Amino acid sequence: MTSREPTGPDGPRAVPFRQFILKMNGRCNLACRYCYLYAGPDSGWRHRPATPAAPVLDATAARIAEHAAAHGLTDIAVALHGGEPLLAEAATLGAVVDRVRAAVPADCTVHATVQTNGTLLDDDRLRTLAAHRIRVGVSLDGGLPAHNLARVDHAGRPSWPAAARGLRLLAEDRHRGSYAGVLCVVDLASDPAEVYESLLDFSPPAVDFLLPHGNRSVPPPGLPAPAERPAPYGDWLCTVFDRWWRSDRRRVRVRIFEECLALLLGVPAATESLGLRPFDAVVVETDGSIEQVDSLKSAYEGAAATGLDVFHHTFDEALAHPGVAARQAGLAALAGQCRRCPLVQVCGGGNYAHRYVAGEGFRHPSVYCADLQRLIRHIADRLAEAAAA
Repeated sequence: MTSREPTGPDGPRAVPFRQFILKMNGRCNLACRYCYLYAGPDSGWRHRPATPAAPVLDATAARIAEHAAAHGLTDIAVALHGGEPLLAEAATLGAVVDRVRAAVPADCTVHATVQTNGTLLDDDRLRTLAAHRIRVGVSLDGGLPAHNLARVDHAGRPSWPAAARGLRLLAEDRHRGSYAGVLCVVDLASDPAEVYESLLDFSPPAVDFLLPHGNRSVPPPGLPAPAERPAPYGDWLCTVFDRWWRSDRRRVRVRIFEECLALLLGVPAATESLGLRPFDAVVVETDGSIEQVDSLKSAYEGAAATGLDVFHHTFDEALAHPGVAARQAGLAALAGQCRRCPLVQVCGGGNYAHRYVAGEGFRHPSVYCADLQRLIRHIADRLAEAAAA
């Protein structure tokens, strides 16, 4: 346990959920060739309805309000996800957010976003989402057609033309207030500088680079790495960091870099892949099931399941689930090797899903251990250089 972890008379105290991920459509209009959700080991989506029924949405809003009131939360995030959430009408998404806002205490602000592949964005949808104060994040593999060859529809046709059209629309002045940013998964086959610069062409206010989901039993592409290049993902991110860090005018926020800098400077911060702050996100599936985040589904069938649902259980009961508790346990949940590492306060052990070993669980170093060390030490060196200048 660290000084950053909340404590009570009986030891570590659960941190309330502040991020509520609502599955608004359990299907997708794309068939990305690498998708861990629809082509991975967990097939639970096949047995759930495509869309949530009204009773699910009513119960979800009531449970969120109950949780916010019980813990005195003054702001929460509601993220509308899928599948592809824009397969639902934009007005339906707006009504869901309105329902949550009406239910929570008056002093609780609801920050709403929708995470989309961008292919269905148009003026009407963007106007409707803006009217309901829902911001829009877009997932891409880079800002050029060649970066997105694996992102195809169910007939094998490229999604890039529609996604690029939607992004350009979102970047226009009339819609820019709704633009939350771009999420991009690192692809070792793509040139990092080219990917970064190509994303900037869409003028995102923020970019979030994510490591592809994998673990020590089913490693991501390029790992284990050859001895001559032991940290390929770290190298990739370091190249992007230097472009971002040395820019005369940093045009975009890059979450993983900003959070790493904050942690190195001793400022409490955390992403899903960095830091020791307790993880505070929870998922409500289309059938009302309460689950842990989707990244766990890359490990094994049922890894995200809790056995709870919004009809019969509170979110406080989800906090007590062993899987959730493990993600909030800080140092206590880490392998001994990680607890002894001088970078642990920054690394935090990496993304929980990336620590999995089949048959042994999650108490292992991340499959990206070398990559995270490479990135953190590189950023620390750049900070030291700036301080000495």
